[in-house]
Amino acid sequence: MTVLIAGCGDLGTEAGLRFAAAGHEVVGLRRSPGKLPAEIRGVYADLSTELPELPSDVDIVVVAIAADSSTEEAYRAAYVSGVKNVLDALERQSIQPRRILFVSSTAVYKDSGGAVVDESTPTEPTRFSGKVLVEAEKLLFARTRGTLTQPISLRLGGIYGPGRTRLIDQVRSGKAVIPALPRHTNRVHRDDAAAMIVHLTTMEAAPDSVYVGVDDLAAEMGDVMRFLASEMGCPEPPTAAPGDASDAGPGDKRCSNARLRATGFEFTFPTFEEGYRALLAGEGVRHP
Repeated sequence: MTVLIAGCGDLGTEAGLRFAAAGHEVVGLRRSPGKLPAEIRGVYADLSTELPELPSDVDIVVVAIAADSSTEEAYRAAYVSGVKNVLDALERQSIQPRRILFVSSTAVYKDSGGAVVDESTPTEPTRFSGKVLVEAEKLLFARTRGTLTQPISLRLGGIYGPGRTRLIDQVRSGKAVIPALPRHTNRVHRDDAAAMIVHLTTMEAAPDSVYVGVDDLAAEMGDVMRFLASEMGCPEPPTAAPGDASDAGPGDKRCSNARLRATGFEFTFPTFEEGYRALLAGEGVRHP
């Protein structure tokens, strides 16, 4: 069985290595294929502008594209154009993979005021990032409707892990500020996110079309920052004054992973505490 990873960056590479370890042939599309490990056959492709040439025996497709920058133009080029070009390439070569998984984000949900959101919650994003991702999801679902291909949107929370240490760096440098109002953070370790991709695309049962990919604990940002400060022996970050500019940020919501858990998926890092302790201990390797 051949697995195609369209957008084989850090997350895609980790997933690709796991597919390869399970005995699958893995092809990774990216603009710098020479950076991929030997287990993944790298193929050059700029998915935002062109139709790649695909292996004819592709059974699983993972679209794990990342935007070059945090602008609407970059998001649209990566996610909408990227998904369209992958689907057009499959159609051009008359390839119908068994499953296509699109790596989306919990940004598709609006601020819920701290309430729980799940796959049944309406996607009503207020920011361009979420709006573009919803558009890409709808494109995937529309283009695969009535075919043998099972589409999956995996809405990941904030990914942390090797090479993704922004919060650690902020706490260590003394630049971290705890929000004045409670704000939950929905996180997932990079390794668990990659394991979700493999699990959902290879499990025997037919998958649902949408899964929320977060760990077991939607923790308050202040609790995460205090934990990191304690683990690193750093001073506790100060709390922002209400209305202060440093208190600006995404809204407050708590994402549920119950549907994912119901498939039998098991986390290596079920909460931020296990994940950050492993990261601080130097576990894991950052992939290119």
